Amino acid sequence: MTTAARQSTHPALEPVELGALRLRNRLAVAPMTRVSAAADGTPTAAMAEYYREYATGGFGLIITEGVYTDATHSQGYFGQPGLVTAAHVAGWRPVVEAAHEAGAVIIAQLMHAGAISQGNAGGFETIGPSAVPPRGQMMADYGGAGGAWSAPREMTARDIDEVVAGFAAAAANARAAGFDGVEIHGANGYLLDQFLTDYTNLRTDEYGGAVADRIRLTARVLDAVRAAGGDLAVGVRLSQTKVNDFGYRWPGGEADARVVFAALSAADYLHVASEGKDFIETSRFASGDTITQLARAVSGRPVIANGGMHVLEQAAAVLTGGHADVLTLGRGALANPDLPQRVRSGVALADFDYEMLHPLANLESAAAWRARSGR
Repeated sequence: MTTAARQSTHPALEPVELGALRLRNRLAVAPMTRVSAAADGTPTAAMAEYYREYATGGFGLIITEGVYTDATHSQGYFGQPGLVTAAHVAGWRPVVEAAHEAGAVIIAQLMHAGAISQGNAGGFETIGPSAVPPRGQMMADYGGAGGAWSAPREMTARDIDEVVAGFAAAAANARAAGFDGVEIHGANGYLLDQFLTDYTNLRTDEYGGAVADRIRLTARVLDAVRAAGGDLAVGVRLSQTKVNDFGYRWPGGEADARVVFAALSAADYLHVASEGKDFIETSRFASGDTITQLARAVSGRPVIANGGMHVLEQAAAVLTGGHADVLTLGRGALANPDLPQRVRSGVALADFDYEMLHPLANLESAAAWRARSGR
């Protein structure tokens, strides 16, 4: 069979249901920070064109960059969009309309940065489960100085209530903006992941200690978002690794994973991220099951896998092997915003250039950047 013929029948091109959402294929754009919102967090026309390009390129699902959920402590970096004000809602509507016009489903990722707010983007003290400085260093590309993180203030019970309320209000705003769903960002070292992580959560109350207690806040946010979002689909993104700690794994391995996935089974889907380019091997537990296989089995929900899915042979193996239902692509999508169309027609994928990861400056769209660069 020729390469073109093999790719034209790739399993990622098959339609799928994600909760109540009907996707035209199993290829999704991963949430990627672009720092291209206005200074007040309002989405721009350039952002609408950036997301439109993926929709016209054939992706079935687009998950937005992380969107901050309150005006007090959640913002992670300068240029990050919000879902807090009426202006934010109005700014997101053209983005959503652009995706819908081209036949894509679009989901807003709701994010609270917690202790890893870059460069004090929101002008506030940072908060976290415990007064423990995050590992690693701030990222200069996102407004950090490249130095060590400061210790956050340990959150009070009132802080926790306010965080939950912020996620719920942002979900209601996402519905008002026309989004098809929301994804709770419980991954990559941000606030909810800080509660799940053993070394950043030293609490002795009901949110600390055993993994069942450390996942409690994420489960509570999930319940609040479902109640506030009405008919919106609600997913949760999880990861073992973090933007500031690439080597971290859940200490209890598969046992911890079972507790986490069971606690979040009320979600419409789970999105497991950052398991590396050799996904099937690097995401395996000692039992032989991959983390996404386990998530599907324990939660009974559709699962999205992330990590190296632009390698089409691996993408096919993940889907046909029962490891996941949908695939998110980051670098592969940046290099190929028309990737689904390329796969369907058998056209070779363009190579990724590291410069594509650099946040878009001066409110440029990805298309404008590539046109200027000759890529």
